Amino acid sequence: MDAVINMTDFKWIMMITLLSAAGLAQAGEVKVAVASNFYKPMLQLAKEFEQATGNRVMLSAGSTGTLYAQIKNGAPFEVFLAADQRRPKALENEKLAVNGSHFTYAQGQLAFWSKNGGYKTQQDFIDAISQVAHIAIANPKNAPYGAATIDTIKKLDMYEKAQPKIVEGHNIGQTYQYISSENVSCGFVALSQVYQKGKITEGSAWLVPSNLHRALKQDAVLLNQGESNDVAKSLLEFLQSEPAKRTIRSFGYKI
Repeated sequence: MDAVINMTDFKWIMMITLLSAAGLAQAGEVKVAVASNFYKPMLQLAKEFEQATGNRVMLSAGSTGTLYAQIKNGAPFEVFLAADQRRPKALENEKLAVNGSHFTYAQGQLAFWSKNGGYKTQQDFIDAISQVAHIAIANPKNAPYGAATIDTIKKLDMYEKAQPKIVEGHNIGQTYQYISSENVSCGFVALSQVYQKGKITEGSAWLVPSNLHRALKQDAVLLNQGESNDVAKSLLEFLQSEPAKRTIRSFGYKI
């Protein structure tokens, strides 16, 4: 049976063909602000995009709230890959992003993770609250994954017991570092940070059911500074292509 190529894939394939035919003579670059949870997947996606087009992707990672504030203060980003839908839409409303350019590029998943074994179920998390000294989470004001963590703890009616043990990372990247360095024995991270090609890469994790927290739908948007940059527009097209979606799914995202 012949493979079916959708229109987005066709446009992406045609763009690669045209760039190759032109000898990549006008290769450029794009400045991307990326939410910390998506930094590792974006490194791989940037590599694929660069290999296909010859263009350069410059990444700056941080919490969605911090990146949003930097953009409002004039940071020279051209594309914003947020960990929520609210900030990209807000930037459009505030005339700092191209109206109607936002789209959902991934839906994330929250995981309770440790470098040690034995943390694979909801009960393991509940038991950990009594057994461990600290639990790492991302700052819920700046990081959507931190807000989803608070949702989860409250939904399980464990916030009163957990709150004294919470150690906050500024973003989900710092939270991962706390646990990875074993300064904190366990905590909540983005699944993409500990998952690749169908399995947990190290330690053990409980994949938090999506009904315990707000949806982690993540939107991209073309910022005003990228409106005249064809590379920025091409990157956003690439992120909607099937090859990119396969890579995104390989890190545990839904799309």
